[in-house]
Amino acid sequence: MSSSDALAKSFSVSHSGIFGVDEKSMLEILVKWQPEHLSTFRNETSSIFLKDERFPFEKCEEILLKFLKREFKRFKDAVVQWTMHPWERDARMARKALKRGSQAYGLLIELACTRSSDELLGARRAYQSLYSESIEEDVACRVEGIQRQFLVALVSSYRYEGSQKNDVAIESDAQKLNKAIRNGDKTMLIKDEEIVRILTTRSKPHLVEVFKCYYDDFDKDIVEDLSEESSLKDTIYCLCAPPVYFSKILDSAMKANATKNEKEALTRVIVTRTDVDMKDIAEEYNKQYGTPLAKKIEDVALGNYKDFLVTLVQRALAKGSE
Repeated sequence: MSSSDALAKSFSVSHSGIFGVDEKSMLEILVKWQPEHLSTFRNETSSIFLKDERFPFEKCEEILLKFLKREFKRFKDAVVQWTMHPWERDARMARKALKRGSQAYGLLIELACTRSSDELLGARRAYQSLYSESIEEDVACRVEGIQRQFLVALVSSYRYEGSQKNDVAIESDAQKLNKAIRNGDKTMLIKDEEIVRILTTRSKPHLVEVFKCYYDDFDKDIVEDLSEESSLKDTIYCLCAPPVYFSKILDSAMKANATKNEKEALTRVIVTRTDVDMKDIAEEYNKQYGTPLAKKIEDVALGNYKDFLVTLVQRALAKGSE
């Protein structure tokens, strides 16, 4: 077999001519090639290179160049995030969300509400070390509008993580939440003092009981009553039902019309939750969307990026079944 044939076999060409790369095989062959080998490869790989119509050279398809750039960047980002210390990773993601503006503020909610108190504190320390300012002051300076107070309170939180519960406080919080939702401006609930206090300071076990009490007392899920306020709903899911939240985020990330922020969530969720609750997320995803998570990733991602994410998911599933 010629070296050109061997390299061609290291490319897995899809129906659209876009390929994934067997990186090790490709590098072993490419570094040995002379100019004539490269010329032969370009001439024999019509799915990648096309003959120029005017001059004697082979050109790479523009759409393929853009695709490869994007896919290699996604793989690089996934590897970098995976190897980074979790504190630094969260701090850098928070900074990016703040720079992108309001469309990315959901990531701040995710970071503040799905991490433990010590993990969030670690991210805050890393943020200070990396940027010479606190995440609290950065949120206060960069966020404008009605979300500012709520987001500052979330990222500043250090919640109690013990198991003790106070039934009187649980009932009281459920009543106060209902009163605030029932009597308040539906578009301004994120500024309500009682809602902000309860959601940003109470422990997660306490809040789970509060929302159960809310349902028992008012025969309605609190999320239904927050129909106009997506940030508060995301906060509740992140605090009390992370697998439901992350399943929804993954589904959005893998849709054909996903935005840039939504697509980046695929890497973020797989990398940050693999050693936390990926088994629960995968089960919830299968339950909600009728497709195994690893299979869905195989359908929408390519090359090393796909293999990396699928391997992380499968590792988490295997570990969870031990």
